[in-house]
Amino acid sequence: MASAEVALKHTHVEKKKKVSERYWQGSGEEKKDEAPGESHVPGDQPAPLGSQTNQQTSASEKKKKYKAEGRHGKKAITRKPDPFPGSAPVPEEKRLKFRRKMKIDQVPRHLFKLRRVVASSQAESEITEKESARHDQLLLQEDAGFLEGDEDEDTCTISQEDIVDAVDITAGAKYFNLDLSQFGPYRLDYSKTGRQLLLGGRRGHVACLDWQTKQLLCEINVMETVNDVKWLHSEAMYAVAQKKWLYIYDSNGIELHCIRKFNDVLRMQYLPYHFLLATASATGFLQYLDVSVGKEVAAVGTKAGRLDVMCQNPQNAIIHLGHSNGTVTLWSPNQKEALVKMLCHQGGVRSVAVDKTGTYMVTSGMDKKLKVFDLRSFKPFQSYFLPAGASSLALSHRGLLSAATGDIVQVYRDVWSTPVKKPYMAHKVHGAVWGLHFCPYEDVLGVGHGEGFTSMLVPGAGEPNFDGLDSNPYRSAKQRQEWEVKALLEKIQPDLISLDPGKLSQMDYATFKQKHQDKVNALGYDPLARDKFKPRMRKKGRSSTGGVIRRKNQVAHEDKREIIITTLKEKAESAKERKKNDNGQTSAVQRSALDRFKKRAAP
Repeated sequence: MASAEVALKHTHVEKKKKVSERYWQGSGEEKKDEAPGESHVPGDQPAPLGSQTNQQTSASEKKKKYKAEGRHGKKAITRKPDPFPGSAPVPEEKRLKFRRKMKIDQVPRHLFKLRRVVASSQAESEITEKESARHDQLLLQEDAGFLEGDEDEDTCTISQEDIVDAVDITAGAKYFNLDLSQFGPYRLDYSKTGRQLLLGGRRGHVACLDWQTKQLLCEINVMETVNDVKWLHSEAMYAVAQKKWLYIYDSNGIELHCIRKFNDVLRMQYLPYHFLLATASATGFLQYLDVSVGKEVAAVGTKAGRLDVMCQNPQNAIIHLGHSNGTVTLWSPNQKEALVKMLCHQGGVRSVAVDKTGTYMVTSGMDKKLKVFDLRSFKPFQSYFLPAGASSLALSHRGLLSAATGDIVQVYRDVWSTPVKKPYMAHKVHGAVWGLHFCPYEDVLGVGHGEGFTSMLVPGAGEPNFDGLDSNPYRSAKQRQEWEVKALLEKIQPDLISLDPGKLSQMDYATFKQKHQDKVNALGYDPLARDKFKPRMRKKGRSSTGGVIRRKNQVAHEDKREIIITTLKEKAESAKERKKNDNGQTSAVQRSALDRFKKRAAP
């Protein structure tokens, strides 16, 4: 029994040794069976579980295991190195579009804080520039696609029916004709979003509709001659220039206002950012109506006779008027005289159009010529001869020019870049063309003629990417209300309309100095001069007379600095003059030692 007990104790001790050896100091074979997270410290004494070395080794083993097996416990597949590391490159022309300022490298070295601020701002601007260009490349992928013909085929010979057969059903439905021969000819206008169409017949017929869904909003007959129609700031109101006075209606055809100050109006233009309706009358007056308050802003007598040719520059809100003596004049509500007078044609001007950038102006006259002018220099650089002349002109967002000659509508492409020999597209309508207008954000040209209205498909005419904050074609009624409130809050005053909008950011120093001098003369003192230092009265008896004088003496040199500088300058100038006088006297007459006691004459 005793031997058996000794044997059991011996086996128990061996088991303990085996466990301890396996857990702490196991052999190489046992180490292979261990988990990768377990660590061993060489030596006789095992390291405790909570020691720092054990924790570091276990953390490193876990990282290796995580990298080897992956996130979900699976072994990661070995891949080849990325041949294109980093983010996708951005084209330089895209970055130039969003670049707002150039780099500044001329900051002095001793201004280290300014250098740090400039470097951080430049880094942020570069990041913003790259991100904006990348987002523009990803989000605004729509581009204007132009019409392309087969080999030896002119695009002007392709008819509207062929285009409708080639496009989808939605785009093909945008080509249609309205047979309105009873009250024609018609003038037209599209709303700013391009969804609503306004038609005005010469014989009194006025209608507004959603031309894409063909839903009629209202239809009235004013029972007198209609000269022009124009949408106002939203599709809820529009103005009609009738035979005698100017009327404003809502989208239901209800008359809102009859403005009798505006009589014999022939043409109208609406300035959306100023809420101004500009009208040209048969009596030769150019009048501006503030739609937001319903008051007349300005009335200018042009002294140029009947005004039936009118357009606006979308860039600076300047009104262009064409006259019968072949001149085009530019007008602003702030001046009673024309800003610019240009002799454009040998005969009367029939139509004027300005592109959306405000760079080019296209005119047509009675001399059957079509001329393109650069408004930066007010000089023509392209001239074309049309056999029948152009009675109406219109420019699209993408720079396509439409010209109507009789009952034929011709569309030209790249008029100002290269000389054009043939039109891009051509279409014949049923009557004489009375009005042309490109639909915003759509490849559609609206034509008003003697037999009604025609909606043409012109590929590449509309801007494919619209600004949803400015004019959203898909906005709801609530979004329109919010936009109207914001537009009224951001309304631009008529006083800011000028030929060069860049002058608004410049300071007129000469005028400021003159006004300041007049103010000083009127008041008798300089209101901008710095007041003398007055110490603040301290409480609890700490503001004694000696303390106040002491605080005044601490800043007395600042008040006297300008006086001291001017006195020193005067002394230096008087010393120079005295020296010159002394040199002249010594050269002429020999001075004696008693001359210093003589009284010197004041200079």
